[in-house]
Amino acid sequence: MRRKERQISDIKEIELIISQSDVCRIAFADNNTPYIVVMNFGYSGGAGKCLYFHCAGEGKKIDMLRKNNYVCFEMDTGHKILTGRDGCDWGMNYSSVVGFGNITVVTDEKDRITGLNYIMKHYGGDQDFNYNEKVLAVTTVLRLDIEEMTGKRK
Repeated sequence: MRRKERQISDIKEIELIISQSDVCRIAFADNNTPYIVVMNFGYSGGAGKCLYFHCAGEGKKIDMLRKNNYVCFEMDTGHKILTGRDGCDWGMNYSSVVGFGNITVVTDEKDRITGLNYIMKHYGGDQDFNYNEKVLAVTTVLRLDIEEMTGKRK
């Protein structure tokens, strides 16, 4: 990171940014073609840090992860525009997290429900949920195992 004074390496601060973020952007790559998608997510901290997502079972992101499942992710929060007299005097306060890892399709039903529960808890649900079997059958759950992540704040 070029601006070391903005870097956040404390995991508690990084997890606070994650908890305050509304969406996660995932960058897929196929050969020399990037593709970014914005997704709802859930976070599992602890030793096996990972992010969970849900989506349809087919489409561009699924095709791309089958070719290359190493991805970059980003989330941000706390935006505040700072105005100035001149155009280059303007700026923005924010907090962000960027990381890398491998993303896979979760196939075990119990693990899929665990992932969906993390997503629901991220958006305000405090309990385990029941899922309609027909909806669950057509819902793909993705798990991104985080290899590295850093935070940044301005």
